[in-house]
Amino acid sequence: MKKHIAVLFGGVSSEHEISCISAACVIDNIDKDRFLVSKIGITKNGIWFLFEGDTDSIRSLKWSEQTDRLRPAVISPCTVHHGLMVLDKQAKKYETIYVDVVFPVLHGRNGEDGTMQGLLRIAGVPAVGCGTYSSAVCMDKISTKILCERENIKTAPFVYARKTPDLDINAVVCEVEERLSYPVFIKPANTGSSIGISKAADRASLISGMVAAMEQDSKILIEKAIKGREIEVAVLGNNNPIVSECGEINPNSEFYDYNTKYITDTAEYFIPAAISDEQSRRIQKTALKVYKTLDCRGLARVDFFACEDGSFYFNEINTIPGFTPISMYSRLMEKAGFAFPALIERLIELASEE
Repeated sequence: MKKHIAVLFGGVSSEHEISCISAACVIDNIDKDRFLVSKIGITKNGIWFLFEGDTDSIRSLKWSEQTDRLRPAVISPCTVHHGLMVLDKQAKKYETIYVDVVFPVLHGRNGEDGTMQGLLRIAGVPAVGCGTYSSAVCMDKISTKILCERENIKTAPFVYARKTPDLDINAVVCEVEERLSYPVFIKPANTGSSIGISKAADRASLISGMVAAMEQDSKILIEKAIKGREIEVAVLGNNNPIVSECGEINPNSEFYDYNTKYITDTAEYFIPAAISDEQSRRIQKTALKVYKTLDCRGLARVDFFACEDGSFYFNEINTIPGFTPISMYSRLMEKAGFAFPALIERLIELASEE
């Protein structure tokens, strides 16, 4: 009997579009001889549907316009249902559909930050990827850095601030200039895909970057820019995770931003990274330590900066990395012996173990 997999995509997030593209790639590569797939789309307004159309419509973001292929649907929090409640339009009542595993291909808020994982835990439905706690702390860049530094994992020096009525931006600027040195990166604490991130080389660009970041999140992180190679490592597994070799990204731009990641495709990717074997081994070991420190399971991509003197800094972790054709996670795992369909199957197996 085929296992029933519900793939969630879209969502109320600034990364809605990327989620749709990633989900279409995942759905296209699920072995349909082994798995039954339901496509659950969430609009930007937070309305849920069972989408019965094709992945081209998901990829082109046209899926929500095809009203004849949409059925209102939600994940039931009731463990007896163990899955979906879908509206039968003719009978004008909801039917329950059992789901074995949910694959939440939801980047950013309301999908990668522990909220969806909490719902699925209440529902009693296994989900691909990290659990509620791990997803929450990994999504919050500030919490991630604090926890990792507690375990002596080196990160870039940083300052953080909250958007409150009594926030004194000038005081934050003075703290940044006292503790750090330009250039610095300004990041919303809880976004992915480099949304809202900017680089500042002086006080004016720091202030404008802070204002822009606070439009995305009430908490912002300001950290010293590290000059080094951008290194990414893929981790896969639960209790005994495996670590890929190091991959390197040359963004061919000021930094690896949203446009470079998903639109222009001007970045260059190298596997393995052009670093020494010793530095590579130490980064891989640290990636595993980060993964375990943050209580991850299933999968994550761990990012670093590797410096010319042999040192390196942990940058950030992504618990639902991109699954587009140019995404680094799938490239790294393919080098580790997991072609895309095999990777998806393994992720479903790992979710089922939990």
